[in-house]
Amino acid sequence: MNKQYAIFDFDGTLVDSMPYWQGEERDFLNARGVTDPQTVADTLEFIKPMSIAPACRIIIERFGFSDSPEEAAAYFADVMGRRYRESIPAKDGAAAYLDALKRRGVRMAVASGTSVELMDACLKRLGLREYFDFLLSCMDVGAGKDRPDVYLEAARRLGASPSEIAVYEDSNIAMNTAKQAGFYGVGMYDPQGADQWDALRALADEHFTGWPDALRAFS
Repeated sequence: MNKQYAIFDFDGTLVDSMPYWQGEERDFLNARGVTDPQTVADTLEFIKPMSIAPACRIIIERFGFSDSPEEAAAYFADVMGRRYRESIPAKDGAAAYLDALKRRGVRMAVASGTSVELMDACLKRLGLREYFDFLLSCMDVGAGKDRPDVYLEAARRLGASPSEIAVYEDSNIAMNTAKQAGFYGVGMYDPQGADQWDALRALADEHFTGWPDALRAFS
């Protein structure tokens, strides 16, 4: 990666939160009678790049649950909010990689479906907040990562064009969006998306199995 600007995904890329998210989402579906493993897996992959509100709306509409989207969103915001503030760990080697970029003068931001408040609390707890110029949520731009809005707004704030910016993602849906918008794509492996890894690698300009792997290539 030889870019001077970088936009990082948060969940599954910088922090190891996807097992928590998918565990809670799986339990939510199972408790309401959706237990077929493939149906559950397909649903979790589809909503992966979304923020809480649209993901909950999709789940409720798809399966006709009696919960309202607002009730489901409040539930996930509560249980996951505690995890972000208290227990979700950073991805192994993330701090060392971010430090290497900072030392080379790379300006960095985070773009995620998660709220800025929760990202800020989690990154401060992990000692990673200092690396980023700003945090940006899909909630702030009114669109998930199936649209380029969050990346384009981050580029505007960085004062750079998409071709000058590396986007780090663990989702092939999000990577496809970033690539279509003209960004340089760096695919990051996450075990929770192992079945999508081949597709992600095919989309990305570079791809790595983890931050130690990325750091070796960068060095």
